[in-house]
Amino acid sequence: MREDLIISDQEILNGKPIIRGTRISVALILQSFASGMSRDDILHGYPTLTAEGLKSALDFAARQFQGEEVRVFENIE
Repeated sequence: MREDLIISDQEILNGKPIIRGTRISVALILQSFASGMSRDDILHGYPTLTAEGLKSALDFAARQFQGEEVRVFENIE
């Protein structure tokens, strides 16, 4: 993956990590997968997004969680 494809610029989406040359955030990519969209659906839905950009966004997101413990909380009422 190309690390230089993910940038953060305060002038674009308030500094959220985005794919260079787009206004597509890493969070949007993750939300798209979580909603059930396939890789092809996402690439078709965002024509400015390349396959390499998509892979870089997923790699960036995964690296954010390395060494982190993810806990599942039960709904406590």
